[in-house]
Amino acid sequence: MTALQHPDTPDVLDADAEVDRLTERRFAATRPRSLHRGRPDYAALPPGPRWPSLLQTIGLLRFRHRFVPAVHRRYGEVFTVRLLPGGQPLVIFTRPEHAREIFAGDPEVFHAGKGNAVLGPIMGEHSLLLQDSVEHKRARKLLMPAFNGQALRGYAALVQEVAAAEVATWRDGEEFRSLDRMNRLTLDVILRVVFGVTDEARLAALRPRVNRTVEISPAILLGWSIPRLQRLPPWRGTVDNQRELDRLIHAEIRERRAASDLAERTDVLSRLLQVGTDDTDGAEGETPLSDEELRDQLVTLLLAGHETTATALAWAFFELGRHPELLARARAAAEEEPGGEGDAFLDAVLKESMRLHPVIPMVVRTLVRPATVAGRDFPAGTTVGPSILLAHAREENHPDPERFDPERFLGQNPPANTWIPFGGGVRRCIGAGFSLMEGVVVLREVLRTYDVAARGDDEPKVRNITSVPRRGARVRVVRR
Repeated sequence: MTALQHPDTPDVLDADAEVDRLTERRFAATRPRSLHRGRPDYAALPPGPRWPSLLQTIGLLRFRHRFVPAVHRRYGEVFTVRLLPGGQPLVIFTRPEHAREIFAGDPEVFHAGKGNAVLGPIMGEHSLLLQDSVEHKRARKLLMPAFNGQALRGYAALVQEVAAAEVATWRDGEEFRSLDRMNRLTLDVILRVVFGVTDEARLAALRPRVNRTVEISPAILLGWSIPRLQRLPPWRGTVDNQRELDRLIHAEIRERRAASDLAERTDVLSRLLQVGTDDTDGAEGETPLSDEELRDQLVTLLLAGHETTATALAWAFFELGRHPELLARARAAAEEEPGGEGDAFLDAVLKESMRLHPVIPMVVRTLVRPATVAGRDFPAGTTVGPSILLAHAREENHPDPERFDPERFLGQNPPANTWIPFGGGVRRCIGAGFSLMEGVVVLREVLRTYDVAARGDDEPKVRNITSVPRRGARVRVVRR
């Protein structure tokens, strides 16, 4: 009997009850709240829409691909939107020099964790995305060994194995939503990287819980700030799913703590469980992590480590399927030996997919003390951030920005702070290298076996805080 099968024994039932208590404590401790005491002084901020905060929040979360460009056209390069709870001001910047200032801002003043507070009930207060200052430095130090160059080289074979298994299930002439197939593939990869899970029963238990956590509407996120909504569907279903996912993860942590081969394992959970021991890699003198800390970091990696790459891959296949000349070039690149010029072109395809179809709309920092950005003074409690949507679509940043053109990334990098899918500064995504490596390996594995043709049109829609293809980036695959 494995830990993830949950036998109804007294010990497991007691453990589940304790996990449920920790889950409820997390919900209460991380519920989004206004950072302002009293009404914000909007007169001191850049102009923006005067609609009620509820409507602006809906516009930003649900209709961002129309709302943000429209507000930009109306109010210029820097503008303010007001968000729930409490009319929290968010000041959006659009120019690369503004992004540079924000990314270079003092991390003791520009807090990214507070800016990501809407994710708190799901990620947890110990999450790398939610922490700031000394706590963030410690968490990043502990996680970095799992994503350094040596680790990435080890993961490449795992990604290829999972990708080959996925492609083997496809049928010649089949039409499908590439987003669904890529989500399945990248989820299996990250489950194996994070947990070292290869047992199909365990994967089957975790997959639907992780997917249901990801596949939520922005309205669900808003519901976390209103506890009474959590007793009503669909919010109640989200809360119940969180409890079940927490039970599964804590069960895996308990079992892994007792594993006799912990020192030989290379998955992230096993690495983190060795913190504070003589076998710790690069974290000597650290205090061992609690089960809550482990849970929060593992969930962060699970959720942030697969959906964004899956979406970028889905759009990449869709765009290649619309451009036969680029598909032919990508197919030839896939046939070359890994590590050469072929990989450089596949990497450029992935990066251009991330540019043309941003998965995350912006990068945010919340000011804990007054600060100056772009020559303007902002009070403490203001959230500031560059818009990824606008940065990637600016003509002066990327000529002919509506065109899918991987050449932008061949033999050169775009101008600084004009391509920012992974953020920047000390908070740049820790998994950026992993994401790009995984994407190249998957592109290579698929294109060695199949050609792709896009089916119909598609456009972005908002899911949780990310944007995904509304119709799933449908493609038809033809065996070569």
